Amino acid sequence: MGLHRFKPMPSGRMGIFWTLAGIKEAAIIEFGCMGHNLYSGADLRRAGIYEGYGAPLYTTYIDETDISLGDTARLEATIRQVIENDHPKVIFLQPSAVPEVIGTDMVAVANELQFEFPDVRLLPIGHGSFAISQHRGVQEAMLALAKALPINVDKSPLPTYNIIGSCPDLLRYHADASEVTRLMEGAFGMQAGSVFTSATSISEIQQMGSAHINLVVRREGIPAAEVLKERFGTPFVVGRPYGITGTSDWLDAVGSVLGNEPDRAFLSTERDLALAQIDYAFDSLESNAWSYPDEAILTIGGHADVVRGVLAFATQELPLKPGLAWCDCPEMADDEIPYFSEEQWIPVVQGHEKGYLMFSGEALLWAGKNTQLAITNPDIAWRIHPFEPPFVGYRGAVHLTNLLINEYTLTH
Repeated sequence: MGLHRFKPMPSGRMGIFWTLAGIKEAAIIEFGCMGHNLYSGADLRRAGIYEGYGAPLYTTYIDETDISLGDTARLEATIRQVIENDHPKVIFLQPSAVPEVIGTDMVAVANELQFEFPDVRLLPIGHGSFAISQHRGVQEAMLALAKALPINVDKSPLPTYNIIGSCPDLLRYHADASEVTRLMEGAFGMQAGSVFTSATSISEIQQMGSAHINLVVRREGIPAAEVLKERFGTPFVVGRPYGITGTSDWLDAVGSVLGNEPDRAFLSTERDLALAQIDYAFDSLESNAWSYPDEAILTIGGHADVVRGVLAFATQELPLKPGLAWCDCPEMADDEIPYFSEEQWIPVVQGHEKGYLMFSGEALLWAGKNTQLAITNPDIAWRIHPFEPPFVGYRGAVHLTNLLINEYTLTH
C-alpha cells in the first residue's frame, strides 16, 4: 500500500463488515487480530450503529501459534461463547488479513463447526485480504445474504417492498432510507419489509421473498436483486430519487413496475410544498448564476450514484452549472463521472476558489471549505441522530438547496 495523506479507499473486507453491522439477530465474529475492528466499531457507533441496534462484533484474537499451525480453536471457543451469551440466529464469520494470507479456509471451517452448533447458522462472508474494494465488498455481502438467508414464502397479503443497498458506508444512510419509506407510504400506502441492510434483522431478510418490489438504491445491490427476482419473481427498480422532478419521476417508475399509479394528490402536495420552500433561495441562486457564472459551478466527488443524482438536481432543477465531477471507485467510472485517485482530487480540492465544492468531510475540513457540504465519507461529524435531513426525495431536495444557498450566503 502506498503512502496516503488521507484515508485510502477501504478494502472489501471493510465494505463487508459495514454491510453486516446493521443486521439484528446476528453476530459478527472476525477470526483475526483485535485492533482494526475495535476502531471500526467505534466509527459505526458514531454513524448510528450502536449497541443493541445491529450485530454485535467479536474478534477471536490470534497469536503466533494460530498463524504458524493454522489453529482455529479460538474461533470455535468464540462461537460457543457468543451463542451462549447472545443467542443469535446467524453468526457471520469473517477472516482478517492474516488468516486470508496464510490460506485459512473459512468455508471449510464453517462447514465443520456447523455440526457442533446445529441451531445457529454459521455463514462465512469475507475477503480478509485487500483483493477487492470497499464497494465490491458491499456488493459481495449483499449478494451472499440474498442467496443464503431468504426462505420460501408467499407474497405478503398487502403489497410490501424491500430497500436494497442502504448501508452505513453511505453518508446519511438512515435519513435517506427514512425518506424512501415516507415516499412509499404516501405514494402507494406500502410498508417496508426489509431495509437491507442498515435497519433490518435476520427474520426480515428471511422474509424478503414476500415483497412485491425491490428498490435498489445503489448499484452494488443489483446482483442481490437479480437473485431475488430469479428465485421469487420480484421485480426491481434501480436508482436514488434526487430532486423534485427526479423524485416524481422515480415514483412514476416504481408505479409502472407495480402496475399501480402513485397517489397524484400526494405527489402534488409534496412537489408544491418543496417548490414553495426553495422558491426564494432559487431566485438568489439564479441571480448569482446570471451575474457571476463562474461562481455557480458545482464541483463534486463521492459515490458514483450520489454524485450523479446530486449533480443532476443541482444543474437541471437548480441553476447551477456542472464543474468537475468524479467518483471514488474505479469500477464505477465512466466518461461522465471518472474515477479520481487521491493524487488527482487533491489539487482540485486544494485549488478550489469559486463555486460550490461537495466532497468528503475530511477533505473539506483539510482544505478549509464548508464541511456542511459533505456528501460522502470519510466523515468528520457524529451521526448518532437517525432523523437528520436526507439527501434524497422531496425533503432531500429542500435540504440540498438549503445547504447550497447557505454556502452562497457565507461566501458573499
